[in-house]
Amino acid sequence: MAASYSTTSMNARSKVLIGDPGAGQKRKHNPLGDLLFSGAARLAAIVTLATLVGIIISLFIGAWPAIKATGLGFFTSSTWDPTSDQFGGFSMIYGTLITSIIALLIAVPVSFGIALFLTELSPIWLRRPLATAIELLAAIPSIVYGMWGLLVFAPLLAQYVQTPLQNLFGNVPGVGFLFQGAPVGIGLLSAGVILAIMIIPFIASVMKDVFEITPPMLKESAYGIGCTTWEVVRNVVLPYTKAGVIGGIMLGLGRALGETMAVTFIVGNTSAFSSSLFAPANTITSVLANEFAEAGPLHQSALFYLGLVLFFITFVVLALSKLLLAQLAKGEGTRS
Repeated sequence: MAASYSTTSMNARSKVLIGDPGAGQKRKHNPLGDLLFSGAARLAAIVTLATLVGIIISLFIGAWPAIKATGLGFFTSSTWDPTSDQFGGFSMIYGTLITSIIALLIAVPVSFGIALFLTELSPIWLRRPLATAIELLAAIPSIVYGMWGLLVFAPLLAQYVQTPLQNLFGNVPGVGFLFQGAPVGIGLLSAGVILAIMIIPFIASVMKDVFEITPPMLKESAYGIGCTTWEVVRNVVLPYTKAGVIGGIMLGLGRALGETMAVTFIVGNTSAFSSSLFAPANTITSVLANEFAEAGPLHQSALFYLGLVLFFITFVVLALSKLLLAQLAKGEGTRS
């Protein structure tokens, strides 16, 4: 009898613990709550898409006079002369792409090293304060980066980087043109370095977070068969987290493409085209910041045209990242 009572009591307790519908009071279904929740989620998606479409339409309407006046020549001409209504955006597009590429070339390896150190090599007592310090860098206003770049970094770059590079490579055929310019420390390279410093916290934080979601059992199994830390990261952590890593890199690239004030301080703000990394230049965002307030009708339309081009560049970058992720997923399916 005692054994039967104990078994019955245990079964009843198990039903309560696992949420058996017959144990306790049944939860009432609320169709109104479900309807409100689904409607709110649907409305949020619709508002987001409508905002995106509205931005595209407004940019296109604003840019239409410049599109009619310049056509596709806007992308090949580097003449930017508002006084004679001649507008070519090649030098700004070139400056935007080059500064962003320089920023990525610097920021991605540094961010990867930071994330690797924080997740695999850092002592426990150092991990949290170091991660907090890196994330705090993202809270520094961009104008502070620009002022620091102009007043502190640019003179150091001119003295310790630009002058030695010009002495070494300035007269080398084929590459010397990259190092021409007055040694003042402003230009595409300095803007790219400042952008790299600005986007490192974003990329490093995302990489650290995605590295931490790798199941410990996978890493411990790799260490158990004698893999080194680099082999574990290359063969276990990166394949498991590649989507998050690429997403973090795209987040940093988007920040670099859209940065305004820091670039405006340090890039030189000259619309004349130059292929030198040390010559003053311009980007799309710096032109918009400097000239939009005093622009005439066609000049303003040309600035809208530049904004539309920047939007298109961002869209292409995002689409390429999605295609890359799809190809990586397809390759994994083929190998398996």
